[in-house]
Formats: sequence, structure tokens, C-alpha cells
Amino acid sequence: MPATVIVNARLVNEGRETTGDLRFENGRITKIASRVAPGAGDTVIEAGGRWLLPGMIDDQVHFREPGLTHKGDIATESAAAVAGGLTTFMDMPNTNPPTLNADALEAKYASAQGRAWANHGFYMGASNDNLADIQRIDPKTTPGVKVFMGASTGNMLVDDPETLDAIFRDTPVPIITHCEDTPTIDANLARYREKYGDDIPVQFHPDIRSREACIKSTRLALSLAQKHGTRLHVLHLSTAEELALFKAGPLVNKDGVRKKITAETCIHFLRFDRNDYARLGNLIKCNPAIKDPADRIALIKALAENVIDVLATDHAPHTLEEKAQTSYARAPGGLPLVQHALVAALELVHEKKIQVTQVVQKFAHAPAQLFDVKDRGFLREGYWADLVLIDDEEFAVKREDVLSKCGWSPFEGTTFQHRIGATWVNGRMVWNGEQLVGTPKGLRLEFNR
Repeated sequence: MPATVIVNARLVNEGRETTGDLRFENGRITKIASRVAPGAGDTVIEAGGRWLLPGMIDDQVHFREPGLTHKGDIATESAAAVAGGLTTFMDMPNTNPPTLNADALEAKYASAQGRAWANHGFYMGASNDNLADIQRIDPKTTPGVKVFMGASTGNMLVDDPETLDAIFRDTPVPIITHCEDTPTIDANLARYREKYGDDIPVQFHPDIRSREACIKSTRLALSLAQKHGTRLHVLHLSTAEELALFKAGPLVNKDGVRKKITAETCIHFLRFDRNDYARLGNLIKCNPAIKDPADRIALIKALAENVIDVLATDHAPHTLEEKAQTSYARAPGGLPLVQHALVAALELVHEKKIQVTQVVQKFAHAPAQLFDVKDRGFLREGYWADLVLIDDEEFAVKREDVLSKCGWSPFEGTTFQHRIGATWVNGRMVWNGEQLVGTPKGLRLEFNR
């Protein structure tokens, strides 16, 4: 590929925002400076003072393949991701069949080859009966092991205390957890069913998937990690109370020491709260549940104060027909989010609630550091040219522009102040601000382990 030079950009990287140029060739960044002279034959892109960011790394997506591909698949959902400035994704194991051994893991990588628009890693899953498979994991093959400490699809609820303890003791890669206590949820659901039958109003979802269920399960995960010295990453925090369980501070300190226990929240917990159920109903039903306005405010503050280390999407598409089911229990939980997550996060910058450098830290740098991702997540010479150019131009989200296979977005009708002007994956432009470009050539992630 010919070299490309992006000139007059506002480069956002490692806590700083600077004006300069960036050159990349053969998929890698070759020069970053205040001025880079283009060579003969180089493609020159005038940024005109727009933000140039490292591509976002989404460490929590459900792209539904294999087995649930009527909702989404690796090709469609990764296309939506790069349209949203997300150049790397890490996909969850609760598919059909679930990813519970090395063969299933390699099958997912094979299915992504030549079909994934973005770079990709796949998690191994935990169950009550695959401890031996977890113990044999090659750390270079997966970002981590997903442990559902609450109800999930398939054989993936780990509720045997001895197995859970052994997983935290023996896993050779980071553990990521979904923390909700199933007995608490079941008891809450039984009470609401007694009162409403199958017609439970969706606004009671945060009372059924309650804060108490989240707090109890998160405390258990932290106790196991502290007992065994496990690298633990707690996904999608949704309550103010859970924040008190985590320490504020940088993910990696000035001596290069990384936190062993980390926390994450998701974009929908920062943009929606209980008041939105009346308007959106099942469209914002997800697990854990979107909770109170005070929780949303506390989560944004925790993101800004380095209590929360990572921002993700938990992208989980369902069809509109599935979401339209009137029975509370039958309407599935999950939202399609990858296409608009970055612009939604930049809306917080526009609202002066966080800094653009913090968006990049939480959505690009931190996932790369946390999961030992090789040569991605930063604007650095020698790193892969995964890049996002941001246009300072408002736009309204329309259903007809949604690229996810499910065909809808909870943000429909929302006006954002920024849009994705271009996305490059491994030095190839894949989104030109209006449509996909070229063919999917995302690469399997490598890990520095």
C-alpha cells in the first residue's frame, strides 16, 4: 500500500492533545511529528484541525456467532463497529454452542478470517464442568476467561462454589465477570410475577435485576480475586454502590505497575437511566439493568476520577420482533451499540463532563494495557495504524443508517455533535464517513504474554 500522511490533525494520545501530522505505511504508523513532509506518491489527507484518535477497542461485544446469527454476525456487527470508530473487538463466549474449549475458540477465529472488518479476539467461557480446559489455556490465544456469576444462556452460569474458587485460582489469563446474583434476581422476579403475572411493566426491570444482586455478586468476585491474587476485570458496573469497592488511580502507575482488579462501565449506563423506560421500554432492557439517574451521574464521575478503568459497549443485538414481545420475561436483554458508542462518549466531552483524553484512555489505551494487546490502542510509531478521524459536524441517528443486522438503535432520533469522518484498520480505510470501503481484513489479535 502507498504511504498516507494525515496533516494538521489534533492528535489525542496518552493524556495529551497536540497538533501535528501522522504518516503510516504497510499498515503501521511510521512517523508522528509536528510536521511530516509527504514523500512522492504519498496520499495526503487534510485533517483541518479535526481530532485524530487511536481506534477504539471494545472489550465486550456479543456478535452472536455461532448459533444466533439471525440477530447479528461477525461480518455485520464488525461493519457497524468500524462505522462507529471501533477498530478492535473482543467477543463473548455465550453463543450456541458456547466457547468452552480450545477447539471452539479456534473455530471462532477461523470464522472471522476474511469476514471481520475489525481486529478481533475471542474469550474462552467458564462453566461448572470445563475447569480442565481453562487450566490448559494458551495465554496467547484469548484476551481472557468470561465467568458469568449470574444467569446466562446455555451452560455458562458458574454457581458451584468449588469450581468458581478453582477458576479464580488456576486461570492463566485475566478473568472478566458478569456480576449479578441469580438467587436474588429469582426471588425478586417471583414477587413481581405474583403481583403482575406475565405482564410485568419493564420499568421494574432495575428492581428485579436489582442493585443488591449486583453488589452481592461483585463482592464475591472481588473476594475470590483477592484470595488468589487473580487479575480480575468486572464488567458493566451499573450502580453507585459498587464504585466504593474499587480503588481510584491510573490503570498503570508511573512505575509501570498495573492494577490487578479493574472496573468497567458501558456507554448505555452513561446515556440512559430509569426515566427512559417510559419512552424506550424493552429497547433499553439489558443485564445488568439500567438504573437510577443518581447511578448514571455517579458512573460518569467515577469514569472521570479513574475509579472506572474501561468504557465498553456490551453490544448485544436482538431483533425488533424479539424486543416487541409483551411478556417481560420473554423480551430479551441487550442493545446494539457499537455504531454510536464513540460519538455518544464524545457527547460527554461536549457536555464538559469528561475530557476527550479520558475517552481515549478508557476506550482505547486501557483495554490494550489490560489485556496485553500487542501494538494497538495508541498513536505510536511502529504500532498498527488503527485510526479514527472525527468530524465536528452534528447528525441525527436514523434507523435506515444502522448497519447492525438487527436494524435498529436505542439512539434513534438522538442528535450527536460529532460524527465519524473516517476509520482505518491496519492502515486501510474501511469507513469514509458515509459508507464502508474495500473488503474486511481485520486481523486476529496478538497478546504480549
